Amino acid sequence: MEFDLRENRRKAFAGARRKVGLTQESLAAKIGVESGTVGRWERGETDPTPGLRRTVASALGLSFAQLDAVLAGAVRPGPAVGSVRASQEDWLRTRRAPGVRGRELTELAAWLYPRADRAPGGHVLAGPGWLPPEPIPVESVGLHRVTDFPAFAPPPVPVDHLLPLGDNGSRYRHYSRAVRDLVRPRLLENRPSYRLVDVDTANGLRLGFGSTTFFETFDLKQLVAHEFKHAWLAGGGRPPGFGDLPLRTAIANPFDPARLLMSPGINTLTLRRGTRREGIGFVLHERDGGKVADGGGLCHVMPAGEFQPSSAADQPGDFSLWHNALREFSEEFLGNSEHDGSGRPIDYRWDEPFFRFEAARERGTFRLWHLGLVIEPLELGVQQLTVAVVDGPEFDALFSDMVAVNDEGGVVLDRSGARYLPFTADAVDRLEPRLSATALTLLRLALDRGFGR
Repeated sequence: MEFDLRENRRKAFAGARRKVGLTQESLAAKIGVESGTVGRWERGETDPTPGLRRTVASALGLSFAQLDAVLAGAVRPGPAVGSVRASQEDWLRTRRAPGVRGRELTELAAWLYPRADRAPGGHVLAGPGWLPPEPIPVESVGLHRVTDFPAFAPPPVPVDHLLPLGDNGSRYRHYSRAVRDLVRPRLLENRPSYRLVDVDTANGLRLGFGSTTFFETFDLKQLVAHEFKHAWLAGGGRPPGFGDLPLRTAIANPFDPARLLMSPGINTLTLRRGTRREGIGFVLHERDGGKVADGGGLCHVMPAGEFQPSSAADQPGDFSLWHNALREFSEEFLGNSEHDGSGRPIDYRWDEPFFRFEAARERGTFRLWHLGLVIEPLELGVQQLTVAVVDGPEFDALFSDMVAVNDEGGVVLDRSGARYLPFTADAVDRLEPRLSATALTLLRLALDRGFGR
């Protein structure tokens, strides 16, 4: 075994040296040691001293981790540090492609699909019957579990070109891992999530859910978006077609849960219904790209979050659109720590602030409505659209301690400093360039459904 390890080191070290065009003698001269010293390193007789390792690694174009692997005789040398760095920089450049902070690429992606597949305004996609003609009280939306739906099988399409090399020279296998290491957002946590597997609009709205994880859905969505950005950049800003997008092409029908993994977030437009003189106000949130893994740089309705259990296992009351929205209100409006179900299950009837939210609901001063579902076209992420209507005095009481900045970004202030903006068509039109495609669609849909009166 000792001979094998030494032989592996000899091959690995010599291979790394030859890869950068150096002999034992030229490497020794470059790092300031005798040529015999390099020979002893390669034969496994001695190791570079700790003070020399940085110089040796740099001369061989390796990271510290790669040099350690070479000296251990465990693996062949991976790509040089320069190649790894170039791969990661190219991946980050594509991820941050110009136009990403606006809606340009989102709307280019929407135009890939027939007009009939686009929601009003053309900014997002909507399946058949996904947008009911009238708002539905959220308690009237039927939720049911589906346990016999087949497990999701990712499209059999190569995606290596959409993933960067890691520091060890191996290509990342998961997009979420690359984001964690290279983007380093403040919020990126894998949690169980509810997987949408059935949408029934024959009588109202009934949604069937199985199970998935946040990362499983995130990985697919981000790969689809990265593929589009990559093709857009490669084409010099020419809108890509399906021929340039094999992963998206393999998904084909984005409204089929057997073809697309769907974990629909909940996006809530919050309206403060004031007096006739005050009018109706709405809350807008600018997401911080340094804190969130996606959606940074644009303004969005608030609160918004994933539809998922509060912990690793469903707790009583978790499988509820209302309760899921309340957790987001607590976190985004009041700045409370994430309600992740640690410690003991959440008691939505008695724990604060849920007790106050529930009491307001019983008084009829805090209502939540469902407007349907859409798909954000760049990443093919499914979103539920909801509207919370809170009477002015109730809003002021429930959110008297409303924060200006939370873990995901900051609240957009009115000119007077109020933390809500006038909910009018004119205000939405003025804000349009700053709005995400989903937020713009929800705002205009809510105005069309009469929430501005």
